[in-house]
Amino acid sequence: MHIDTNLLITWGAVSRKYKKNEFIFYEGDQCRFYHQIEAGKVKMCCFNEEGKVFIQGIFSTGESFGEPPIFINEVYPACATAETDCTILKLSKESLLKILNEYPELQMVFITNFAKRIYEKTTANKNIISIHPDQRILGFLKNFKRENQLTAIKVEIPYTRQQIADFIGLRVETVIRTIKKMEEEKRVEIRKRKLYF
Repeated sequence: MHIDTNLLITWGAVSRKYKKNEFIFYEGDQCRFYHQIEAGKVKMCCFNEEGKVFIQGIFSTGESFGEPPIFINEVYPACATAETDCTILKLSKESLLKILNEYPELQMVFITNFAKRIYEKTTANKNIISIHPDQRILGFLKNFKRENQLTAIKVEIPYTRQQIADFIGLRVETVIRTIKKMEEEKRVEIRKRKLYF
């Protein structure tokens, strides 16, 4: 989701800088703001009782994150951390709701964005339930290309092996071993330690 920066500022949004790895909000915090990235990357993730990370999404410049609880008066189901140094526009929940009343065309943009995210989550969950690591990884790679509308035969995957593991619920050692096997089978390529699919 992206709302014009000038519109956000007009309605009272403030710009805040975060250092890499700094928390923007915690799981369980009350949702009081709409967040839109001016520069940098943000990771939303959950931790289980053993401290294992599960990445819900990585968001980049121009994208928003963490909006669903705004509309249902719930707490954040995941935390958000700065993946890089970043600058984020924060707009109060009340002001966002007023903008949506004032500009009804933005309501459809929100609905479409939510529908897209629900679809992506459903597709990702379908891959996660597979017991075969290569199927989980392939599903993740295919989803990445589809979500980003990438049609080239081979594209660079901008995630580390650890991030892939955290997205699909595998140990990083399993991801490394499986990707190596997939490379031998010519299903992926590795060039200068970068993964291509």
